[in-house]
Amino acid sequence: MNEPEDFFDEIIGEEEAYDETDESDDDEDEDDDGEPFEVRTAVMQKNDLLALLSLKISAGGGRIVRVDPRQRVPSAQTYEDAEAATHWFNRSLATSRRNGWNVVYDGEPSFG
Repeated sequence: MNEPEDFFDEIIGEEEAYDETDESDDDEDEDDDGEPFEVRTAVMQKNDLLALLSLKISAGGGRIVRVDPRQRVPSAQTYEDAEAATHWFNRSLATSRRNGWNVVYDGEPSFG
């Protein structure tokens, strides 16, 4: 890692541009296949910046999405194994804390 600010890129890896058409209706706890899933979102703050790190896992795998204010578009990494996705989410969150980010929220998305 060359710069502490590059923690997202190293932990999550290759960036995948965010595509709104790829998102399902998250008002329900099931995806398009009717498969139940869980979502965890971390909101982080450092100086005047806010960043989001989100994890969506199901029996079919997982996806980590990051919104970094220093990047033009959000990025995502998909995993075939939900445990691997959870491992890398937790590792990224720990790295963020070591790099001076404060976690201001960590849990299920809040609607309302």
